[in-house]
Amino acid sequence: QVLKVFPYPINITEIQFAVGSAVALFMWITGILKRPKISSAQLVAILPLAVVHTLGNLFTNMSLGKVAVSFTHTIKAMEPFFSVLLSAIFLGELPTIWVVLSLLPIVGGVGLASLTEASFNWPGFWSAMASNVTFQSRNVLSKKVMVKKENEESLDNINLFSIITVMSFFILAPFTFFTEGVKITPTFLQSAGLDVQQVLTRSLLAALCFHAYQQVSYMILERVSPFTHSVGNCVKRVVVIVTSVLFFRTPVSPINSLGTGIALAGVFLYSQLKRLKPKPKAA
Repeated sequence: QVLKVFPYPINITEIQFAVGSAVALFMWITGILKRPKISSAQLVAILPLAVVHTLGNLFTNMSLGKVAVSFTHTIKAMEPFFSVLLSAIFLGELPTIWVVLSLLPIVGGVGLASLTEASFNWPGFWSAMASNVTFQSRNVLSKKVMVKKENEESLDNINLFSIITVMSFFILAPFTFFTEGVKITPTFLQSAGLDVQQVLTRSLLAALCFHAYQQVSYMILERVSPFTHSVGNCVKRVVVIVTSVLFFRTPVSPINSLGTGIALAGVFLYSQLKRLKPKPKAA
């Protein structure tokens, strides 16, 4: 809703990181969350995660501002494709031929939906695709950090995500200043003829909800593989697509619906094949 009237995705993304950082600092200061002891070596290791996390959030907001919410999430249904690819590259987890074949309807369905999407434009499409790559890179790289237990100071998932959020705020701050400039201010909103209280309230509420969602996502990621995590995200995407179409009254053609349905069916098939994957026999 905010991006439709306030077309400054970098400002919105920075607000999300600011709110997330405030939540993290509050938990550390009050003792709700044990404050971690971070070495310079750990910060260097986490920096790539913060960079891809920053880009993932930014690309998502850029896409949401350019195309319909339902279309952004249809494109993001391709997460399993990028999860398989990146897990193979970084974690050495090679998929079976059946899993690879199950990705075909996902890719084909997204392509079919794209051909008939009323709000389609290339900036919105490529922004959503870029968010797939960056978010899945973050998940796979985060999994590598989480499984490293070389010392007693290993970070738990909540602290890891909190540190990434704070680092993302500082990474994006200068970029925001030198590109869009600081636009999310009462003075600018008023001069643009917008309802200041409504825009600020919804921006802060959206940022708080988004931080809470991603925090839970990280808690789940520590317990499951990136594959399972991406499938869970796609189930969430079904709810988002349906509710956003109803809420925004997005026009959807029969072929567009068919493409979205094929993509989501591919995700279901993928999840079933992953679940049925035989476990290696013990020696």
